[in-house]
Parts: sequence; structure tokens; C-alpha cells
Amino acid sequence: MPNIKSAKKRAKTNEKRRRLRAAQKSAMRTAVKKFLVAVEQQDKEKALPLLREATKKLDKAVTKGLIHKNKAARQKSRLMKKWNALQG
Repeated sequence: MPNIKSAKKRAKTNEKRRRLRAAQKSAMRTAVKKFLVAVEQQDKEKALPLLREATKKLDKAVTKGLIHKNKAARQKSRLMKKWNALQG
């Protein structure tokens, strides 16, 4: 445990940021999974808004520095492939 006041503050802010980033990352993963479930169930009406939400979360994660831009691009590409396969 830190003794210096600034070190205590730093530990506190680090923990706060860690929790925030974890929540954002979790929300991103959840959005992707919801889309994948909709695709599995062949539900086109539910899948489109979920695809938009998932891509939005992925882009937001890149701007916040949670994931690398190439990882987001790869995931979005895979999601779009699934969406196109669902279309026919």
C-alpha cells in the first residue's frame, strides 16, 4: 500500500480507470455476442440493429484505446461476413 499522498491518489485513479475500461470492454463483447446469437437464430430483423450497435462499440473501443484498430477491423469484417451470409 502506498504511503505518499500522490501515490495513494494514483492508485485510486488507476483502479477507477481499470473498472471503467473493463466495463466498456465487457459492453463491447456483449454487443458482439448478441449479434452472433441473432445470426444463429436466423433473425434478420433483430440482427441488423445489433450489427450496427456492435460496430459502433468496436469503433468506440478503438478511439478509447481499449483495442487495436486492426483488431476492430478484423472483428467488423467477420461480423459483416456473417451478416452477408444471413442475407442469402
